[in-house]
Amino acid sequence: MSERSLAARPQVIAHRGASAHLPEHTLAAYARAIADGADLIEPDLVMTRDGVLVARHENEIGATTDVAEHPYFAVRRTTKLIDGELVEGWFTEDFTLAELKTLRARERLPALRGTSHDGQHAVATLEEIIELLAAENARRGGAVGLIPEIKHGTWFAQAGLPMEQRLLDTLRAHACTRAVPVVIQSFEQANLRALRRDLDDLPNVRLLQLIDEPEAQPWDVRARGGTLRYADLLTAAGLREVAGYADAIGPNARAVLPVDGEGRLGSPTPLVRDAHAAGLEVHAWTFRPENVFLPRSLWHGVEPASRNAEGSIAEIRAHLAAGIDALFTDDPALGRCAVRQSQHSAKC
Repeated sequence: MSERSLAARPQVIAHRGASAHLPEHTLAAYARAIADGADLIEPDLVMTRDGVLVARHENEIGATTDVAEHPYFAVRRTTKLIDGELVEGWFTEDFTLAELKTLRARERLPALRGTSHDGQHAVATLEEIIELLAAENARRGGAVGLIPEIKHGTWFAQAGLPMEQRLLDTLRAHACTRAVPVVIQSFEQANLRALRRDLDDLPNVRLLQLIDEPEAQPWDVRARGGTLRYADLLTAAGLREVAGYADAIGPNARAVLPVDGEGRLGSPTPLVRDAHAAGLEVHAWTFRPENVFLPRSLWHGVEPASRNAEGSIAEIRAHLAAGIDALFTDDPALGRCAVRQSQHSAKC
């Protein structure tokens, strides 16, 4: 692990922007996240056919854009085997950036968050997000950082569209991303290991190993016939190994505070303690403000779709008390409130 340090206080990460309020991965969602007090904004990165990094949760865009309403693109609907799973729809690698720019974003969770903002926002490129970040930091006198996730790195590399070098080139090309905190994430391992060897001129860039379900495998490991599981990374030996190439881990929040059969948050697992002993920060995901995502004991009312700010703050505060170093949240204002309350017992 490097000696790079993000900050002494817990960090609020805007999960795909302020995605509880606006369609995720749009410039509007990132601008609101910055206004709401995020320390870092998170774009998930995929690539276009002509090699441009864009922000989408997945390379399949049928659920997050209006591509299905464009008759010209109907013939591009297809099925692909991505990371071992059959996925049907439309894929960014089959579109040029100019074609993607004719589409408009849609809310990924319409039953929970409505559709009032559908059709208003374009697909954002990484370059556009960095330009927004630089402008907002200059205007506000801040140093909000960037925490991009490389999605399906092996898949894109095999498709002839490797993302890692393009990402580093983009970071190097902008004064903003040579200065503000940057954290590169991946659920895979090999790309993080390779990136670690190429960061000498980017001391502001750190690496985060995302952790999926314990019995699952990083896809790059599975693709080459390896046996390592995410559970193996969470052992004491596994965490020390991760610390050799990454600065932090990103587990599901339930790996920090499990929920018992009564729907209550249980006692902390050893994960934060063990990760810190290995020299790793813990960035837990994902805190969302609707009842359905909260432990049942924190619900307000009985409607799963109801917004529950107080319950979300309580959940975040419990994880902060368990020692996490950063939190991914769909509602950065609530994350910032929870951090303030945990540190100063302040009202928001």
